[in-house]
Amino acid sequence: MLYFFKGKYRLMEKLIITVAPTGNVPDRKTSPALPVTPDEIAEDVYRCYRAGAAIAHIHARDENGKPTADPQVFKVIMEKVKQKCDIIIQFSTGARGGGGAEERGACIALKPEMASLATGSSNFARSVNYNPPDLIKDLIRRMLRYGVKPEIEAFDLSALEYASYLMKKGLLKAPLHVNLVLNVPGSLQGTPRNLFFLMESIPAGCTWSVTSIGKSHHQLSALALILGGHVRTGIEDGHDLEAGKPATNAELVQRIAVLARAYERDLADPAEARSILGLS
Repeated sequence: MLYFFKGKYRLMEKLIITVAPTGNVPDRKTSPALPVTPDEIAEDVYRCYRAGAAIAHIHARDENGKPTADPQVFKVIMEKVKQKCDIIIQFSTGARGGGGAEERGACIALKPEMASLATGSSNFARSVNYNPPDLIKDLIRRMLRYGVKPEIEAFDLSALEYASYLMKKGLLKAPLHVNLVLNVPGSLQGTPRNLFFLMESIPAGCTWSVTSIGKSHHQLSALALILGGHVRTGIEDGHDLEAGKPATNAELVQRIAVLARAYERDLADPAEARSILGLS
């Protein structure tokens, strides 16, 4: 299948589904199926892998269920996931999980295949998504040292512009994989207009995906998969299949898989996703 992007017709890649099963914000009051412990996360990721997910975006929680950047918890999660399947493991280095680069980047030394990298600051509903230039560069250097591919988390146009700047300076290595994050309270709304706006600024040759929080998730996921992008889903981003009906992560993955079949776009397994993303 062909699609039209940046003035050219391109061959449609298989769809990479990323599942974000836990995050830092959801709790079991609103999401009864939320996996929290390493065993729960590993089992849930395996179910999502069986449903069609090729990447698992991993956040860690401590023994009290609170967000943590402790690399030992990430290590246990990674080991347990690898015992069950060969899904691509992507660790979060996000601002809610820790303080500075040392804390947020500690998990990178475990050598996951990928890690998130926000290339700009933005607002959350009640806090700042704090990513100053020195912290961003420190995280990039850690990823380069350990052979970890960054996923650029772009909450706004400035994050894409800064990623392009760092690529021109040789710190970020092409081709990038960019995740456009929309509908976070305090940042860009999840509208088709904003998705098209960000798409136009993705550096040439990059792969890209869409994460849309809450009610706009299904609409923008459909747009992404018919426009040649990839999709992230999971309880981190939205916990309902429909209003008042909390979902499991596997159900959210299955919904995207059904949508992909409706638009005749095949799903990428982890090996195919590695090829698309240039992972060794």
